[in-house]
Amino acid sequence: MAKKSWEVKQRREPKFSARKYSRCKICGRSRAYMRDFGICRLCFRKLASEGQIPGIKKASW
Repeated sequence: MAKKSWEVKQRREPKFSARKYSRCKICGRSRAYMRDFGICRLCFRKLASEGQIPGIKKASW
């Protein structure tokens, strides 16, 4: 979980556009963010295993 202060700071509009960065919509993590889904890899893995993300399934070969 990200610190609440960082989440609040990120919600504010930055002074310069280059300072903008993405955070996970569920846990607030800034690293390992997947733009296609809007969540981090940890939340993605959890939701995919539970079958919450349509079209995603665990690879097996």
